[in-house]
Amino acid sequence: MSDRTTGLGKNRPDRDHQSRTAGSGPAGPAQPLPRRRPRHRPGTHRVPVTLLLPALLGLAFLILPLVGLLIRAPWSGLSAQLTSTAVWDALRLSLISATAATAVSLVLGVPLAWLLARTELPGRRVIRALVTLPLVLPPVVGGVALLLALGRRGIVGSWLDSAFGITLPFTTTGVVIAEAFVAMPFLVISVEGALRAADPRYEEAAATLGASRLTAFRRVTLPLIAPGIAAGAVLAWARALGEFGATITFAGNFPGRTQTMPLAVYLAMESDPQAAIALSLVLLVVSVAVLVGLRDRWLSTP
Repeated sequence: MSDRTTGLGKNRPDRDHQSRTAGSGPAGPAQPLPRRRPRHRPGTHRVPVTLLLPALLGLAFLILPLVGLLIRAPWSGLSAQLTSTAVWDALRLSLISATAATAVSLVLGVPLAWLLARTELPGRRVIRALVTLPLVLPPVVGGVALLLALGRRGIVGSWLDSAFGITLPFTTTGVVIAEAFVAMPFLVISVEGALRAADPRYEEAAATLGASRLTAFRRVTLPLIAPGIAAGAVLAWARALGEFGATITFAGNFPGRTQTMPLAVYLAMESDPQAAIALSLVLLVVSVAVLVGLRDRWLSTP
């Protein structure tokens, strides 16, 4: 009985050996079929000609004016154009006023964004629409509205003039106010989006540990939304730097006092086009620097 069992054990085929030699043949062991490489990367598609042509035309429409600016730029005399006193006065005023307008936007816009994102305020949709209205409102109309509100005969401006002797239009402070009016919505939208993306449970946990609402906002909420605040501040600064319509309507165009870089470009186009091109190049460089700084947040592909 043991021999029979032993014989059966000896004659039992080795399943592992069969599995190893099942694919063997006269030509040797079978090789796995090569995988076919995809022709395109995942998520990409062939672009039809009917879409490619208008896309290229749109790209050319956006790039061609910038190329024309670079080609016609007075590169040989650029240093002389940029070292003039008028250019440096306009650049200095633009940088100072844009930075001050961004600071005003931060002080007023961050609490406003928190109010829109974290509270059930009655009429919140209407308030949000009013906050974003300067984004679509023509800047000249915004300047007229500022005159009617803060001018010497305006709703608030007349009271400021009679009670405190404060006059805002056609001053450097008026430049800051006009730029903040058009730039603050960019900051509010960015910060509100960051607040909505942040988890409110961290604030609730801080409240359960005894932190006040202000302490939780300062120690917990602000670090969470810091990238959104930074991106909104940069966008607001860039928008304030390039503001033209509201500034010239509310603050005027006085060299050294209210003449910013966009106003200097407008004035130079009538008398010295080469200087206008040089000033435009400065604003172009600043805009490109802003886009490069925001590349990781807004322009990168997932």
